[in-house]
Amino acid sequence: MLLPYLKANRKEAGCDEVGRGCLCGPVVAAAVILAPDYANEWINDSKKIIKSRRESLAEEIKSQALSWAIGSATVAEIDELNILNASFLAMNRAVDALDVSPDHLLIDGNRFKSVRDIGFDCVVKGDGKFASIAAASILAKTYRDELMARLSRDYPGYGWERNVGYPTREHREGIRKLGPSPLHRKSFRLLPEQLKIDL
Repeated sequence: MLLPYLKANRKEAGCDEVGRGCLCGPVVAAAVILAPDYANEWINDSKKIIKSRRESLAEEIKSQALSWAIGSATVAEIDELNILNASFLAMNRAVDALDVSPDHLLIDGNRFKSVRDIGFDCVVKGDGKFASIAAASILAKTYRDELMARLSRDYPGYGWERNVGYPTREHREGIRKLGPSPLHRKSFRLLPEQLKIDL
């Protein structure tokens, strides 16, 4: 069972993002404030949970959380700011969208830039340590996976419905055959043999 909080008697929002390593699409973050007595033994790092359980957990988290929200940064913002700063932007947007103001943030990872006067702690591999961060990872991943599956219908041939934008062999073969789509990140190395593709 993951830890329910870092410090008792304060509203902690767990924050995590997904999609940093993808070649296309937005980076998506979630922020979640769980009730202090909420517990579910299955909540964990979203990457360690099978899809069907992750989807059912996402629905439970949405119904049981004191507050939850999604934030994202676009492909254009990723290319302009770089992926790290775009990830911070997505997390800040998720926190801003909460309808309950948190007292403190628990951020997955080792760096964060807050745009609000809210204290935070960065927790390396926090999605495997704190329930609120794990819950955020689940919401962010289910949201982004569904988004990429929908976008795959508009841009077929890259396998996004399966790889959700990560650099799999199928995805890169699609880029070789079709060229990059408008949703591919221009600042990323899309194919191993070249630094970038001119768009």
